[in-house]
Amino acid sequence: MSGGEVAGILVAVFWAILVSFLAVVLVRLAQVLKATTKLVADVTEQAVPLLADASTTVRSARTQLDRVDAIASDVQEVTSNASALSSTVASTFGGPLVKVAAFGYGVRKALGKSTEAAPQRESRRTVIVGRTVPAARRRKQKG
Repeated sequence: MSGGEVAGILVAVFWAILVSFLAVVLVRLAQVLKATTKLVADVTEQAVPLLADASTTVRSARTQLDRVDAIASDVQEVTSNASALSSTVASTFGGPLVKVAAFGYGVRKALGKSTEAAPQRESRRTVIVGRTVPAARRRKQKG
């Protein structure tokens, strides 16, 4: 055997080892790709229903928000109507009620003066700064 033949055999053995190593790497890579494909298929199988449920939930939330918005606008309208009604009632009945109250006060005052002129049947007492004054003394103080 000559040096060229030994070198050729060494190169052939080297290439055989390299090809064997590459074959093992490719087999392992094929297994990893197969496992990855299976994993992606499983995730897709589970993700599609989850996405459908999420889409349904988002649609339902949007519907509920639309309802809440409608309720809020109705409440705002009712509040403005109540405010307008309150101001209308105040302007409509406020003036006449003040006049009726003033008239009633005047009538009470007028009737009160006429009853003061009449003799009092019962003895009344007036409280002045924490003490009671008899009716006779009170008349003297007013007089």
